[in-house]
Amino acid sequence: MAYSTKLSDALHLLVFVHEQQGSDLTSDAIATSLAGNASTVRQMMGRLRRAGLLSSVTGHARPELARPAANITMLDVYRAVEGDKPLLHLDTHTNPACGVGVNVQLVIGECFDDIQQAAESTMASITLEDIIVRYRQRIAAQL
Repeated sequence: MAYSTKLSDALHLLVFVHEQQGSDLTSDAIATSLAGNASTVRQMMGRLRRAGLLSSVTGHARPELARPAANITMLDVYRAVEGDKPLLHLDTHTNPACGVGVNVQLVIGECFDDIQQAAESTMASITLEDIIVRYRQRIAAQL
């Protein structure tokens, strides 16, 4: 089963841009940090720009945060890269003639909605600044 790492990668990208301010930040350089490819990085940067989280000028490898890290939430980033895509997905291929198959999926869907609301509430409370502070603490602890 495939799962999305877009949120993790987008947060990584934003922290990398924040921490490497003033450096040459080509999509190749960012892709190296993500162990991904430059094309995917450019697509992600486009989504982040459209969401007002990242600013950059075509032809200049100097992207920067479009607003302070304390004003960017994990939910902002999630919505930028995943849109309205839910975290959890129902199995829609159950037998429609089976009372359990139909009704249990509806109940599970209600539970998934509760989980989505709780996750989004938590993501809204975590800022990029929080992630950067914890990242720096982890680095300092390794010294």
